[in-house]
Amino acid sequence: MLFNSYFFILMFLPVAVAGFFLLGRSGRATWALLWLIGASLLFYGWWNPWFVALLIGSILFNYCWGIAVGRGSKILLAVGIAANLGLLGYFKYANFFVENLEVVGCSIELSPVVLPLAISFYTFQQISYLVDAYHGKITGHDFLHYCLFVTFFPRLMQGPIVYYNEFTPQFAEKEVFRFNPRMVAAGITVFFFGLFKKVIFADGLATYATPVFEAARHGYVLSLMEAWEGALAYTLQIYFDFSGYSDMAIGLAFLFGIRIPLNFNSPYQSLNVIDFWRRWHMSLSRFLRDYLYIPLGGNRKGEAMRFVNIMITMLLGGLWHGAAWTFVLWGGLHGLFLIINHGWVKIKRRFGYEGKGGRIGRFFSGALTFLAVTVAWVFFRADSAATAFRIIGSMAGQNGFALPEKYLDKFAVLAVPLQAWGVDFHSMHYFKGSNEVVYILMALLVVWLAPNVQQIMDLCMPYLNIMAKGKKLAPPPAWLTWRPSYLWAIVLVLCAVVAVLSMGRVSEFLYFQF
Repeated sequence: MLFNSYFFILMFLPVAVAGFFLLGRSGRATWALLWLIGASLLFYGWWNPWFVALLIGSILFNYCWGIAVGRGSKILLAVGIAANLGLLGYFKYANFFVENLEVVGCSIELSPVVLPLAISFYTFQQISYLVDAYHGKITGHDFLHYCLFVTFFPRLMQGPIVYYNEFTPQFAEKEVFRFNPRMVAAGITVFFFGLFKKVIFADGLATYATPVFEAARHGYVLSLMEAWEGALAYTLQIYFDFSGYSDMAIGLAFLFGIRIPLNFNSPYQSLNVIDFWRRWHMSLSRFLRDYLYIPLGGNRKGEAMRFVNIMITMLLGGLWHGAAWTFVLWGGLHGLFLIINHGWVKIKRRFGYEGKGGRIGRFFSGALTFLAVTVAWVFFRADSAATAFRIIGSMAGQNGFALPEKYLDKFAVLAVPLQAWGVDFHSMHYFKGSNEVVYILMALLVVWLAPNVQQIMDLCMPYLNIMAKGKKLAPPPAWLTWRPSYLWAIVLVLCAVVAVLSMGRVSEFLYFQF
């Protein structure tokens, strides 16, 4: 079931919320939890009921194993982690492994393995539970709370990745089971803001990104403008798609009085790649830091090992996103960017230039960061490394610079000097001109200049702030801060109507199969 479907919005969600609060109001908290768990399993099984059995089996194993691990056995912890990674590895990487064996001449007969939905997210979440149980951070094991910790439908499919001790204590509060009009209003607002991001921006940008990458896949020679259109459109598409989903998840959770982690904090406004990873997919960055980078040694074993640990973390983080070498290359690129960034910071500190540069310096830092991230996204989106390099070559001007043929008449006076400078005019399949430029520029202005949804909702804080060093988001001007009022009600209605009426074709979220 998808958040951006009529059935979910008009049927499933109202029934799930009404049932939860009706049972909670009658003082039957246990029944309310059971209702929410049942609704979450229905939500998950809507796509493929057979995967529910796998999810339930994973829950039963990890809950029981967590109790055993809590007694302090490192061997049991290792076995539990290996079992989870083994399950994830089989479903997600078996096909990839067999395909690569065939390249080197080995042949293994294996029927295509279907990837269960959300297995990457609920596997990582349960690994965090086992590790925290081993370290004594989990003192009470409640089976219903654990089931909800894993299955809670607002965050089940695409995160954010939640830790047990920040999620389950919220259900001990009686207020969670009581209908709170202010929280419901805030939750609905955040949900529809996220839906607006998805159907208006992400799906709109997909119409520019997808044809370009498909054309490159089939060997079409892209012009510079076509390549940049595709790369920028996808860079913006994946942000609005995943950020939109995360906003919707936060809003849905807040309908039930639950706060889940903030996952995005305007990452394209970052001035360096280190800061980008503090703002992009924040719950995954936190997980990789806490359960991979730090256990590897972090920065405790010298600068050289620190860089090795960063690269290992990013390579595995890339592979987590998908079973393809393009994801590994994407992770490796970001690992290289982070190593260069850390090295540059160290050099600046040594020579006393830390924090200097002024507005011009910040502008170029932000531009360089955005450029690096955009280039890396090409590998993330492309079906192969060859396709990615073709697109990047076109972006670098390998195929020259050209404009659509229709501009030959519009630039009649400048046509001759432009052609003398190497500008060509010819027909293009994937870059028509002003429409694409205006749409992409509008989206860029939103991600660079506009306050994000979490800042707008600053007064009610419908999320858990997991930002590095506990930094609080800067609030926007008072007129852009949400509060229950007729004006914000009008904004919500307009946003909801436009978003719902634009759902003519239900499209999956980009992280749906991760």
